[in-house]
Amino acid sequence: MPDGLVIIPTYNEKENIEKIIEKVFSLEKSFHILIIDDGSPDGTAGIVKRLLTKFPERLFIEERSGKLGLGTAYIHGFKWALKRGYEYIFEMDADFSHNPEDLEKLHKACAEDGADLAIGSRYIKGVNVVNWPMGRVLLSYCASIYVRFITRMNIQDTTAGFKCYRRKVLETIDLNKIRFMGYAFQIEMKFTSWNLGFNLVEVPIIFTDRKEGVSKMSSNIIKEALFGVLQMKWKSFFN
Repeated sequence: MPDGLVIIPTYNEKENIEKIIEKVFSLEKSFHILIIDDGSPDGTAGIVKRLLTKFPERLFIEERSGKLGLGTAYIHGFKWALKRGYEYIFEMDADFSHNPEDLEKLHKACAEDGADLAIGSRYIKGVNVVNWPMGRVLLSYCASIYVRFITRMNIQDTTAGFKCYRRKVLETIDLNKIRFMGYAFQIEMKFTSWNLGFNLVEVPIIFTDRKEGVSKMSSNIIKEALFGVLQMKWKSFFN
């Protein structure tokens, strides 16, 4: 059995889902994939279920009743992975903004190079973002500066969502106490791992904006990150 599980949350990703699954399964290293679908009205789950017969014992799907948020999708996936004994658990988007070939680099960082949490970083070597409008680049880059200032984490890409966790990290974190949903979820998981003394390593990647489908970014996600970081840091003083 492969030691790595790639968790991919989906909501209306019919244009991308089959292609991303096929690409991951074409890699030299073998991975399993868990799709967490939040009731996509466009038929994303149906496409995945059709592929289950093509990739038995490698592809899995968990369907939820509605759009419950990115953070809760990953927590659901983490718990699923831990119950089934995976050693390396990955977060990845369905829209090819994360290059599936970089999964092998993240795995190597944890399996061979000593990282407990490997982060696919857009900013560890300059700004490696393709096809984003300048306003979006500035928002993301400045958000990372803001988070570093508040938390004191020495992480260049604090909002990154392409990651590999060693099993022991997710076993140590009380997943029931992770409360944020969007950007802030990604920050909270890094901050919690860092506070627990785990080794966080950034692996350089090139991030490419989606070519198909619709972005899930919203003003509420940005507000959650802005104020959530302050709440998170304040609470850390009492933990």
